[in-house]
Amino acid sequence: MIDRPLQPFAPPVAVMQNLHMLNIVSGDQLKQWLFISVFVFWALYTLVAIYHWLKYAHNLFATTVSIILHLSISLALGLYLLI
Repeated sequence: MIDRPLQPFAPPVAVMQNLHMLNIVSGDQLKQWLFISVFVFWALYTLVAIYHWLKYAHNLFATTVSIILHLSISLALGLYLLI
């Protein structure tokens, strides 16, 4: 059994303030790099998916609809994230 009270974990804001005090990285820089890395991963995934949809498609109409749907949903999610 534990004989002392539990200590809560530090929230991410407190961790980011400690990193900023150490001059390692600021919270804004970390957010920017995270956003850029997610965008690059999404862009590469989208290009690979479109390539495979076009190369191995048996029905060009369904492929075109899938590409348009993928890009539309991705755009909507990106705008929702930014706004």
